Amino acid sequence: MISGEALKKALPKVSVRELQESIEAPKIASGKVREIFDLDESILLVATDRISAFDVILPGGIPGKGAILTQLSRFWFERTKSIAPNHLIPNEDEILRDKLGLSEDGQLRSMAVKKLRPLDIECVVRGYLAGSGWGAYQESQSVCGVHLPEGLNLASQLPEPIFTPTTKAQEGHDMPVTEAEAREIVGSGIFDQVKELSEKLYNFGHRLARKAGIILADTKFEFGQDETGKLYLIDEALTPDSSRYWEASEWREGISPASFDKQIVRDYLETLDWDKTDPGPELHYDIVEKTQNRYLEVYSRLTAVT
Repeated sequence: MISGEALKKALPKVSVRELQESIEAPKIASGKVREIFDLDESILLVATDRISAFDVILPGGIPGKGAILTQLSRFWFERTKSIAPNHLIPNEDEILRDKLGLSEDGQLRSMAVKKLRPLDIECVVRGYLAGSGWGAYQESQSVCGVHLPEGLNLASQLPEPIFTPTTKAQEGHDMPVTEAEAREIVGSGIFDQVKELSEKLYNFGHRLARKAGIILADTKFEFGQDETGKLYLIDEALTPDSSRYWEASEWREGISPASFDKQIVRDYLETLDWDKTDPGPELHYDIVEKTQNRYLEVYSRLTAVT
């Protein structure tokens, strides 16, 4: 596992466009962050430096962000493989280096993974009351149909983590669903499996993060199935883009702690005269640097835990 300091020095200097042009494989999809290529028996995921806010992809991006997210996912995939198998293939480094001939830059932001069928829900686990969960609690004292005790505040730790799945939206926001609705979408047997796996993964991540002085407030997992129906953890895992991480020393009930993600970007955009529609504004270089440092900090602290 590459250290935080080493990763900072090795952050890719080749543009993602140049990297994509060097890949001799058909592109099959392009997401908010990742470019996806068909490698016949596997798939290549390339994490770009794109960053979005208020559902708008902003120009410029955050240099090195894709490499940081990819390497942090690798860290978690390795640490959690005894809980849930993941989509990384055994000879992945040979494919990236030898078959595709990717530079070190390209390897840092790329993963060769199994071809799997993604489930039609995203698996969200919440250990603290924040974001949309806090809003739902204020209205109904429940989140996604899960009834919670009275008297909780913003950022309160829940008596135990709760599983609150969502739909998968191709555009816009994912929508929360109840347990009954999620069972209808994926089937009761699969629902029970991913709920159990998601809660185990969250608890493992929460314990490790606390050792680093960080709180894992909530996170999102995605799962896919192979032709036999076996489940695998896919996409990314426990990154700042898929999780809400807080500085443990700053956590207090009743306030929204600063998070290790793109909150710096969102706060900056709120100061601008922008209607939150495409095209988004260019980010000031100081905001770009602060955001990059925030991503690097959470990576360094988490991966330093033994």
